[in-house]
Amino acid sequence: MSGTLILLQLGGYVGLLLWGTHMVTSGIERGFGTELRLWLGRSLSRPGRRARVYALLAGLAVTALLQSSTATGLMATSFAAKGAIDLAPALAVMLGANLGSTLITQVLAFDISLVAPVLVLVGIILFRSSGNSRAKNLGRVAIGLGLMLLALGALAHTLAPVESAPVVRAVFGSLSGQPILALIIAAALTWACHSSVTVVLLIASLATAGVITPASSLAFVLGANLGGTLPPLAEAGSIQARRLPFGNFLVRAAGCVVALPFLSPIAELLAHVEPTGARLAVNFHTTFNLVLAVIFLPLTNRIAAALLRLFPDPAPSADPAKPIHLEEAALATASVALANATRETLRMADMFEILLRGAFEVFQSADRHRASEISRTERIMDRLGAAIRRYLADIGNEQPLDDEDEGARGQEILSAIINLEHAADIVANNLLEFAARRARRTGGFSAQELEMIGTMHAELVQSLQLGLTVFLRGDPALREARLLMTRKRLMRRLELEATGLRTRSPQISDTTGGAARIDSSDFLRTVRDLRRVHSHIAALAYPVLERAAEGDADDGEPKPPRALPVPPVPHPAEQP
Repeated sequence: MSGTLILLQLGGYVGLLLWGTHMVTSGIERGFGTELRLWLGRSLSRPGRRARVYALLAGLAVTALLQSSTATGLMATSFAAKGAIDLAPALAVMLGANLGSTLITQVLAFDISLVAPVLVLVGIILFRSSGNSRAKNLGRVAIGLGLMLLALGALAHTLAPVESAPVVRAVFGSLSGQPILALIIAAALTWACHSSVTVVLLIASLATAGVITPASSLAFVLGANLGGTLPPLAEAGSIQARRLPFGNFLVRAAGCVVALPFLSPIAELLAHVEPTGARLAVNFHTTFNLVLAVIFLPLTNRIAAALLRLFPDPAPSADPAKPIHLEEAALATASVALANATRETLRMADMFEILLRGAFEVFQSADRHRASEISRTERIMDRLGAAIRRYLADIGNEQPLDDEDEGARGQEILSAIINLEHAADIVANNLLEFAARRARRTGGFSAQELEMIGTMHAELVQSLQLGLTVFLRGDPALREARLLMTRKRLMRRLELEATGLRTRSPQISDTTGGAARIDSSDFLRTVRDLRRVHSHIAALAYPVLERAAEGDADDGEPKPPRALPVPPVPHPAEQP
């Protein structure tokens, strides 16, 4: 067999190993990513002296399930970047994540390739026959594990004849006395693959075939550990997000510097435990990360303080429309990226609440300069909403959101953005214009009109808070979603009362004391648009209500017809 064909086969099997790892990680993330992220957040918020131990164990457990310390690191980074947890527990999570990534290498280093076809078969059956998204993702995980085992078996079979090739022996023999060069090569390969698990398993295959010496395999393992810290560090999009991956890089770099001069004695010591090349490499991988966890866990507070001095918080951005939470590095992990988009949407909702409260101030004061100042908030919201939509599109480009929960959450975020944008458009371009025009004509609204507008405005603010609760909590907030629909009917009654008010009181006194008939169109349009704004807010509850209605229809019991409100169709704000 020619050398070119052997290289092509090796590249294909490494690619298959990478794809299997990706399927395992994506399957766990899509099926259980939200639960894992919430559980990790609760574990990190534990108080007391043992918080770092809990954080380390949480990182180990999550990584053992995800098969990716990078995904766990992104979760921890998102918590630390927004200030939900301190940097010290996040560093403890990374120590646990590094240790957890060694567990899969320990399992896969054994010769269990015989179960690979069974795993692939079971996975395909689950994926194709199950209608449940979690069962489908478990099938994805089984297929991924089967592909990894098949790739490892094929690598061992392909590498067996390579051992005797003179060129291969010359190349890898030259690395036996160059541990630093071996470390750099393995680090670069891991950076390119974005998977230290894959590279360590490849090193184990090379060691089993006798292509590399025991000491060289340990140098390659050190490089894989160091290279695994580089992708999150390179992709960090903010100073806050850069602290944790850089701390993880420092910890592993310190371990590499200390261990590098003693690779030969360490190889001899580990050979007494298990002399085979594959077990030697994976045992060193586990031992290296275990020693780092034991040494650096008590030092996480000091490391965190140093990182905070090295990466201080930046000055607040002068552009309020610039996104804060949309980290590019999180795009590869859908659950984390969607959580980032949710947080940015909540920031957009805060802007809308400021706009809404400011609009009522204009109705009371008839201050045209204040109206112009508030209107700028709507333009800021438009720019921020466009950034969030681009981020959601990037998530879909990075990995298809074919999971029901992830796809539905992405649609909910997009719907919330659109409704907030249109509600802000109505407030800025209709309501404030009506208030300014009424002030020019008559000096403002009458006391009765302001009272009615104030009542409807208060309902809008309370409904917005309810709608955001539903948006955040999802299906558990079904009671709040139904309450929001009740408030929608209340807004309709208030609109009818306002119409009756203008019918009964068509005249008010002008500043000269005479009676002048006033065109009531501005007030009635204001009332109508307040209800339109409420319709957009109420739309935040529609996904929850629709899922509840589908659940009622699927339980097999006859149900009375449920009339769900139809979401408002987006349309440009009407100009008076």
